[in-house]
Amino acid sequence: MIEGPQIKLSATVSLLRKPERNAPFLFWDGVENAFEACSDLGFHGVEIFPESPDQIDAVEIRMLQQRYALDLAAVGTGAGWVLHRLSFTDPDAAIRLSARRFASSMIHRAGELGAPVIIGSMQGRIQDGIPREQAIHWLTEALEELGSYAASSGVKLLYEPLNRYETNLFNRLGDAFTWLRSLSARNLRLVADLFHMGIEEQDLAHAVREAGSLIGHVHFADSNRRAVGYGDTDVAPIVAALRQIGYSGYLSAEIFPIPDTLTAARQTMAAFGRFVGGR
Repeated sequence: MIEGPQIKLSATVSLLRKPERNAPFLFWDGVENAFEACSDLGFHGVEIFPESPDQIDAVEIRMLQQRYALDLAAVGTGAGWVLHRLSFTDPDAAIRLSARRFASSMIHRAGELGAPVIIGSMQGRIQDGIPREQAIHWLTEALEELGSYAASSGVKLLYEPLNRYETNLFNRLGDAFTWLRSLSARNLRLVADLFHMGIEEQDLAHAVREAGSLIGHVHFADSNRRAVGYGDTDVAPIVAALRQIGYSGYLSAEIFPIPDTLTAARQTMAAFGRFVGGR
């Protein structure tokens, strides 16, 4: 165990009403069941993936937070792409506008609970015939607008670089760091997803140090998107790098529930205890 600032553990919870079981979320059987299980297992918070802003019931979540003494670690917006095919870099201006409105509504609901919002798959990709500069301009436009709105709601907006098979915008933390630093919105942070990083980064610990204080959230997954310890990611130097940059946020288990939810959750907790320390 490496001493340093407090790092917390959370688990991902899908609220999709038609479960996509090939999606990397640990809990699938309702938000209350997830809160209860996470509390019993020793997690510190939950990260939810709603299919629409209307699924974020602030009254219910506050009640569950109080009952189970857990935080809302983050809210994901990926359903905007997965279910509605909305992205910030679509050549169609009407789709780009709908994407920003969807994300704004998510920010509003998450802001009621003081939770940061993750922009991942909604960033889209550079489509054929569109210059990279144009796509980056559209993405910048969206992040500036949404970052400002998130700031007014008192929350951070978290941008997640994805691997090359999911986007051709920003794949590495260092490149995303340079881009975010060029924006005027100051509440933008990076998600360091260990699975994506395992594909794109030569040295994961170095990438963490390179991004430094801009890291606002970490997806805690092994090289095969299963619980840490079920793949071949060398986690110890990554946690050491997080300590070095003074990270005190969440490691969030965005993983497949393999072989089953509780086994994967217990393995995640065991890995957290080994590399970070207990509750």
